[in-house]
Amino acid sequence: MNSPELNHRMVRHEWWVWATLVLIGLLAFWPSVWFDFVNWDDPAYVWNNDLIKSWSPSSLYGVATETVTRNYAPLTIGTLLIDHTLWGMQPSGYHATNVLLHLVNGILVFILTCQLTRNRFVGWLTAALFLVHPIQIETVAWISSRKGLLSATFILAALIVRLKPVNLATTTDTSPKQDLWYIIWLAAALLSKALAVVVPPIVLLYDVLIARRKISDAMARQFIPGLMSLILLFRTMASQHSVLGGLRGHLDLSLLQILAVDTTLLWKYVGMMIWPANLCVLYDPPTSGIAAAIAVSGAGWVVVAAVVWRLRNRSPALLWSLSCFLLLLLPVLNFFPITTLMNDRYLYLPCILFFAVGATVVHRVLSGSGENEDRPVSTFMGITRWSLSLGLVVAALLATTQHLPVWRNSFTLWNHAMTQVPQLPAVRMQLALTYHDSGQNRQAVGILQQALLECQPDDCDRKRMDDAVEQWLQESRLRTAEAPFRHQ
Repeated sequence: MNSPELNHRMVRHEWWVWATLVLIGLLAFWPSVWFDFVNWDDPAYVWNNDLIKSWSPSSLYGVATETVTRNYAPLTIGTLLIDHTLWGMQPSGYHATNVLLHLVNGILVFILTCQLTRNRFVGWLTAALFLVHPIQIETVAWISSRKGLLSATFILAALIVRLKPVNLATTTDTSPKQDLWYIIWLAAALLSKALAVVVPPIVLLYDVLIARRKISDAMARQFIPGLMSLILLFRTMASQHSVLGGLRGHLDLSLLQILAVDTTLLWKYVGMMIWPANLCVLYDPPTSGIAAAIAVSGAGWVVVAAVVWRLRNRSPALLWSLSCFLLLLLPVLNFFPITTLMNDRYLYLPCILFFAVGATVVHRVLSGSGENEDRPVSTFMGITRWSLSLGLVVAALLATTQHLPVWRNSFTLWNHAMTQVPQLPAVRMQLALTYHDSGQNRQAVGILQQALLECQPDDCDRKRMDDAVEQWLQESRLRTAEAPFRHQ
């Protein structure tokens, strides 16, 4: 078969694969297009955000220079400006943009995984699970998580142009043009979300572990990307001047205590990717009285690290994957204090590494070969492999379909949270705010009064609750006093 004909068939096959990925992504998340806004950061990003309501020079300057909810993400705010121009305050348009970005990311995951593994089966299964897994619901169905979606698009694009497959016998290098595109995509990712600061270390590790470059050469190639990341990191850290909202009980822990708690959280994340049950907008992982859990979790990670290190020469990609998984989670492990210990959205990109390793294991076990490249397999093995893969994807899709309606609106979101973590003051406050915004002040006040008795809020939350109760009771008295005049 001549080369043009072979390339033509590969392109046709690739478009067919892309079509299946788009289809399952739409099946999983298109229903969210009819969801409403929620009162969890959406007011700050959309409702009350004057930056997205005008194309005036002053507004554009604000988009480029100001922070929103302690995040400097001008490109993300720019997409919300476009959405507001097109849709106004209709949430469907914003949700549709989120879904489309997620579909694009799924295709990019397929391209990147195929590029690194040279295996379309591994690429398809990884991308399919990425697209439909329930752990992605928070990122896709929550309008305020746009920054995670947009930054992921640019991060994946940067990695595609920079991480080229390596044949150690004939190592090829990236061209200056590819390096330039890498810097451009990285800059866009950094201006979408600060998480992108981990991209240069990821590329550095690839150059050292996979491409087998000297550490000095690999570090020199990351000088400009690393400098860009540091500048953005300092800019973002300068905005972290408030801890209002969220959860704050863990902020008093020492660095060593945070590290100990993180060993348990990392296993929780692994469990969520394997068995995504009891997902919630907020979690309340224990931070005290867990010495035994910390010991077991720490020992487990020592075993994992030892196995991966032992296999480093035979399977350097495994060591690189584990390192990337940890790097992508590093910004949210509270070494730099943030107001939540764990969230579903933190796994949006790290899950790619987990799914890729799992897909590789499935391929190698059922192909009868230790190689990861595309190889012909027996009909029985092929059917078994695809049946298992489709079963995993369908199971994830059904789980997503079942949990997605939780994000339909503020009522569904916080009532569901009440079934999972009713002890959290933040959940009670958001549920009360939902009732207040719908004009049901009596119910809102009752929720906060009950929370004051049951939840043991800290001084900050107690003051917020007391102030809200006083304000809402005053509003109710004014409405009662004005009622006779409205009927005259």
